[in-house]
Amino acid sequence: MTLFAQTQSNDRIFTVSSLNAEVRLLLENEMGIVWLVGELSNLSMPVSGHWYFTLKDSRAQVKCAMFRGNNRRVTFKPANGTQVLVKARLSLYEPRGDYQLIIESMQPEGDGRLQQQFEQLKMNLAAEGLFAQSLKKPLPEQPKRVGIITSKTGAALHDILNVLQRRDPSLPVVIYPTMVQGEGSAISIAQAIGRANARQECDVLIVGRGGGSLEDLWAFNEEIVARTIAASQIPIISAVGHEVDVTIADFVADMRAPTPSAAAELVSRDNSHQTQKINQKTQQLTHSVRQYLSDRRRHLTQLQHRLERQHPQLRLNQQSQRLDDASSRLERAMKNYIVHHRQHLNRNEHKLALHSPVQTLKQQANRLERVESRLHDAMDRRLLTARHQLAMAAEKLETVSPLATLGRGYSITRDSKGKVIRDTNQVSHGDTITTKVANGEIQSVVSKDHQ
Repeated sequence: MTLFAQTQSNDRIFTVSSLNAEVRLLLENEMGIVWLVGELSNLSMPVSGHWYFTLKDSRAQVKCAMFRGNNRRVTFKPANGTQVLVKARLSLYEPRGDYQLIIESMQPEGDGRLQQQFEQLKMNLAAEGLFAQSLKKPLPEQPKRVGIITSKTGAALHDILNVLQRRDPSLPVVIYPTMVQGEGSAISIAQAIGRANARQECDVLIVGRGGGSLEDLWAFNEEIVARTIAASQIPIISAVGHEVDVTIADFVADMRAPTPSAAAELVSRDNSHQTQKINQKTQQLTHSVRQYLSDRRRHLTQLQHRLERQHPQLRLNQQSQRLDDASSRLERAMKNYIVHHRQHLNRNEHKLALHSPVQTLKQQANRLERVESRLHDAMDRRLLTARHQLAMAAEKLETVSPLATLGRGYSITRDSKGKVIRDTNQVSHGDTITTKVANGEIQSVVSKDHQ
């Protein structure tokens, strides 16, 4: 009865999965981002690219997961036993109900603590507006004197001086030596900036040093340095480390240079361009003078030539040369004329020879001989053919000749008019008839009526 009443009083009954989901939301929403230090153990890096490990100290441990997108930004190789500083958010792995941390960034413990301080100071100063662009002072276009705040024995000073000497040797430089690393270095840098502002002998300052680790560069991440830079009346260029190194001083300064050498280039005029311009002007002037002298020399030569052309002997020589040229042209013209007319005469003689009567008569005689020869040949062929035809006709005639018939005992009788008598009715009494026999003719008179 008591159990029933207790159940009825609950507003909600959870399942295991809904409870884990609710707890996960509570952890993620209420706790937010946390920073903690611990020792890596049970580190696992499967092929998925995610990392799973345990973060522990001497009395407790917590499971952690760092997904592939975040662990790619880790700049060192983690291993079991490494002390690290992590930025994480609390969560819960619902399938097993395991409380865990989702790691967003990881750094070795020493660097990690400094990075955490860096981020915190950066956030505070940004909130105050010390990084605002409206507070940045413009750099002078042509500085009259440059101040350098750095170590007097560091490589950065030599790099800056070398660049200034190369680009603008006439630019005055004031060096404010200071510590740039170790205990008390931040105060030393701030004092050097204050000293330069008090003297007001420079119109731009370069504050920086060479590269190094985050710990080496830490003086430029101190709040005292940042606020001193922000309060400076002289424009300041921050030139700390290499291009990849970023400090709080870079955000507060009026201009950031990626390296000390780059800062020196920003404040100096490149006199090499001036030298180049002077050289160009010198070359142009030299070229102009040479061109002028060349023009004068050419003009003088033209005058000399004109004077020479007006000399009588020159004119005589020219006239003589022209006469020689005319003679040569006339001689060539006469030769060409004679050759042309000789060729014309030869052509006419050849034409006359071709049309000569003697030649024509010879050609006609030759033609007549050829025609006569063809005629004789044709007559001989014609006569031969006629003879052959006559022989054949005679042979045929002989075959059908009446004489041959008469030789076989037949005769032919004709009347006085020579007509062959084939019928007795063709003759009358007293008519003279002629009978042709093989060896002659017999004349007879019809004596009686044939009827």
